[in-house]
Amino acid sequence: MIVKKNQLTTTVISLLALLLAGFVVSSTAFATEVAGRVANLSGPLFDQKADGIVKTLELNSDVKVGDILVTEKRTYARIKFIDNSEVILRPNTRFTVEAMTFDKDHPEADKAVFNMVKGGLRAITGQIGKRGNPDSYRMKTVAATIGIRGTIYEVRICNGNCGPLPDGVYLHALQDAIVVANPAGTLTVGPGQYAYVRDDATAPVLLPEPPGLDFSLPQWVSESSDTPIIWTGNGEACLGCEVR
Repeated sequence: MIVKKNQLTTTVISLLALLLAGFVVSSTAFATEVAGRVANLSGPLFDQKADGIVKTLELNSDVKVGDILVTEKRTYARIKFIDNSEVILRPNTRFTVEAMTFDKDHPEADKAVFNMVKGGLRAITGQIGKRGNPDSYRMKTVAATIGIRGTIYEVRICNGNCGPLPDGVYLHALQDAIVVANPAGTLTVGPGQYAYVRDDATAPVLLPEPPGLDFSLPQWVSESSDTPIIWTGNGEACLGCEVR
């Protein structure tokens, strides 16, 4: 087949345009992959990637969609997300960022999906779930999914590690309300209330009193995320220390 010079030039230009378009799309996808960063840290924090590679995160490390974050027995980690929401991971926690989409000009596309497999956390909601569809925010656990109505809440998973307390998921709404749902039922937990979900086949229930878990945080974790927490290496945390 004989290809004229003009036709060849047009073909080459078309191929280059396609390659450039592909590069732009892939670059955009990479740019939006970052979901947040490590804003405070008081111990070892590990990040398991989708390909199985495990790396250690440090203060200001990026957290990306798909990352599985694992804290050690003395570690507290505050993760600040791109919509200004936060989670404070407690020790011995396994937490996955399944989805994070936030564009200030397109609230209809908002999406935040997290999955806590074990451990505990405190969540402080940001723009996702407040400015558009409230159901665009979801926190999944082994027993139920949590939705928000603009709030601060705690989640603890007990699996043989909570003394005499039955295994299951314990929740505490510190501010505003959360909606807890699974195939067996849906429950709204108001500010100051506690709830319990035994498993995904049992409906969530309100607890008449605190369950006996400590939902407080150490003072150095409760401080502003602008003040760095440094792990000293002997199990202690130092607020505002410098690393030398």
